[in-house]
Amino acid sequence: MSTTLFLFYSTFLISISGFTLHRIHLISTLLCLEGMMLALFLTMSLWTKQLETSSYFSLPMFMLTFSACEASIGLSLMVASTRTHGTDHLKNLNLLQC
Repeated sequence: MSTTLFLFYSTFLISISGFTLHRIHLISTLLCLEGMMLALFLTMSLWTKQLETSSYFSLPMFMLTFSACEASIGLSLMVASTRTHGTDHLKNLNLLQC
């Protein structure tokens, strides 16, 4: 395994561990999700560069677009939940209440 692949795999695993262990604030979980998406984007970019086929070049751009949409929706949900509940702690957010 090359050092770059090891670096991207470890970045993804660190983001997953941060997502599972540090779920106190909504912004920290969103940052961990963004780190996972960026690690996947970089890995797919290297993968398409190594394959050198033109059919896979648009795949990382679709993933980057999806990541930007996910970040904007997550931040808008964080602002909406902070306005309604007064805090961004995940333990205070109950999804069963309207």
